[in-house]
Amino acid sequence: MRLMHPMKKILAFVCLLLACTVAPAAQDHAQIRNAAAAFVRQQTADLPGKTTYRLEEIDPRIALPECARLEAFLPAGSQLIGRTSIGVRCAEKNGWSIFVPVQIKVSLSLLTTARQLPPGHVLREEDLASQTTEISRTGGFTAPGQVLGKVLRYNVAAGQVLREDMLRPPYSVTQGQVVQLSVQGSGFSVRSEGVALNNAGEGQAVQVRVGSGRVIGGIARANGTVEIRP
Repeated sequence: MRLMHPMKKILAFVCLLLACTVAPAAQDHAQIRNAAAAFVRQQTADLPGKTTYRLEEIDPRIALPECARLEAFLPAGSQLIGRTSIGVRCAEKNGWSIFVPVQIKVSLSLLTTARQLPPGHVLREEDLASQTTEISRTGGFTAPGQVLGKVLRYNVAAGQVLREDMLRPPYSVTQGQVVQLSVQGSGFSVRSEGVALNNAGEGQAVQVRVGSGRVIGGIARANGTVEIRP
């Protein structure tokens, strides 16, 4: 029988006293970044325009236990655009999670104004141009049909990218206008007239004064009609 070397005996004894354990293997940071990158590619595949991204390196001082089940996710309140973070967690017992910083850029052709336009102007085809631009937040329009017929809220200079907050739908009812009231219920329909007390686009709330002087609320519809719900 082969005898253990005295030094090995001493090391084994010391290890037994100190309850020596083998340190778990550390998780490869490249695998974490690969999981985050795959998630970004999948989630941005259907976005309009061209999407590029750049993942930052994970701090090399961070050591995590090796994990066979990595899952990437978007943290609550985050968006897949601009400077953000992608979460990666270990979906095993006593798992961990880490956030990988990433810069996501989207380049696409957005509608702009072809010339300076005043407030209250109703957008027409000749008012529009387009330019390819890099965006770091959501917003903007890509097709004329999204903005034609809408009204500018304020003055807009030439070359400005059109955004939702610049526009409102056209008024279907204006303050002081005589409007047709429509009341429909189960098995009955009543029509009357009144005077609108505020401007309202289709689908917006409007106050109407009827002949008795009473003020009632309704929903503005097309062609100066107000729907009153009983």
